[in-house]
Amino acid sequence: MKKNNIILSFIIACLFILQACEEDLPTMANYKDYSFASVDSDAGSWTPVLLSSPDNIVIADPQPTSSAAYQTELEALKQVRSSLSESQKKAIAYWTNNPTLRWNEIALELIAKYNLIPGPNEDGSYTLPNPNNPDGPPPFPFAHPPYAVRALAYMSVAQYDGLIAAWHYKYQFNRAEPSEVDPSISPDYISNNIPSYPSDGAVVAQASKEVLKAMFPLEADYLEEMANQHLNSLMWAGVNVQSDLDAGKIIGQEVASIALSRAANDNMSKAQPNKAVSDSIKASAYDRFGWQWENLESPVRPVGLTPLYSQVDMWYVPTLEEVRPIAPPGMDSPELAADIKKLVDIADNVTEEQRAIANYWQDGLGTYTPPGHWNKIAIDHLIAYGQNPIRSARTLAYLNIAMMDAGISCWDAKYYYHYPRPIQLIPNFKTIAGTPNFPSYTSGHSVFSAAGAEVLSYVFPQDAQKFREWALEAAVSRVYGGIHWTFDAEVGTTQGIQVASYTIQAAQNDGAN
Repeated sequence: MKKNNIILSFIIACLFILQACEEDLPTMANYKDYSFASVDSDAGSWTPVLLSSPDNIVIADPQPTSSAAYQTELEALKQVRSSLSESQKKAIAYWTNNPTLRWNEIALELIAKYNLIPGPNEDGSYTLPNPNNPDGPPPFPFAHPPYAVRALAYMSVAQYDGLIAAWHYKYQFNRAEPSEVDPSISPDYISNNIPSYPSDGAVVAQASKEVLKAMFPLEADYLEEMANQHLNSLMWAGVNVQSDLDAGKIIGQEVASIALSRAANDNMSKAQPNKAVSDSIKASAYDRFGWQWENLESPVRPVGLTPLYSQVDMWYVPTLEEVRPIAPPGMDSPELAADIKKLVDIADNVTEEQRAIANYWQDGLGTYTPPGHWNKIAIDHLIAYGQNPIRSARTLAYLNIAMMDAGISCWDAKYYYHYPRPIQLIPNFKTIAGTPNFPSYTSGHSVFSAAGAEVLSYVFPQDAQKFREWALEAAVSRVYGGIHWTFDAEVGTTQGIQVASYTIQAAQNDGAN
């Protein structure tokens, strides 16, 4: 009976958190094909993130549009388009001429699906998700915020580098769109007069599918299905012939392999150590500072979330020490005493507005996490400003790189300082939000949000004030929720801004400005 009560309590807790955060479930952006604000004909000269040069990936010269081989491809294209089904027409409308955003939404959907804490075994113990046995139980992965932002970063970087290579070859070969060669073809997407070889859509489809299959192995069949639909839709829409697609797939496959090679060696596999290592990290913090965070879950998981995430390779920050924040207030300090009083006052007198803010930014279990929230914000603005696929990929790549580096820096602070959460130091303290199973200082929401807001402020300077206000609201939401100190949020915001500056510096020098 006790074992059943443990499992039931866990399920009820998860359902409560899911209900509280249901507004954060991913939703499909309502947009159609559109005219791009620019075509960026020089984008093939931009500096990639992983490739040393766009011609690292080699594709064959295309057949001239006057050749018999190309004319045969045109006839095949017209034949495909002669009798489109309703489902094919729906696929054309879904993927649009900027599928970079759709694949980001697919990633957010999978993050939300797998953002569930592995439940306890019947004896109260826990088994960790295992990439070598993804079926589990429990299934792999647990898409918590560090895992989520890493998946988004690798997919976005693969998209971006792949599209730089595609643009390089597009304007080298300058092969016209099928409709320009044969005016009888009336494509379903608005023409932006971008050369068709290689297909940028095929690059995005192949690269995204391969990265997401590695990150979410149980979704391989679904991802293959979506990629095939996307690739087919490019011919159904009349925008590419088969050789355009084949060349794009080569680029997408190779750039995904390069991205996944980095991922395989970035130390993420070591981020969740055993209890002995976790206990040694905790003991070291106590020796340094005289305090330590205690996990107050019931049942208690033996190890907090990813204590060694700080050891994952960063993208642009040279060393963790450069961005490690100052130590938090001591246990006997007036700063902590004042913050205890402040949090108790908020908890006793929480307003409806504060409660709404806490819930809106919670991004907890079953949602796309705080990094996903900022990806959704980015998608909405990329559409609003008519950004083309490569500009979109660039924004999402730098956004997710900055947030991944920020997350690594944040987790370094969390386990280096091992600072207790409010619920541990304030007797009988009640929280609005569920208390995570990792140390308090600094706030992950604050760090992720500040980094994300800074990158978006760089890309869309006209909206900078709005993004930064949202980041501050996300940070204070964790104070309203009762799970963070005010200095967790304030210092975390500064930390996120500092980390993002390294990414922004790289972006300012990539040739795209």
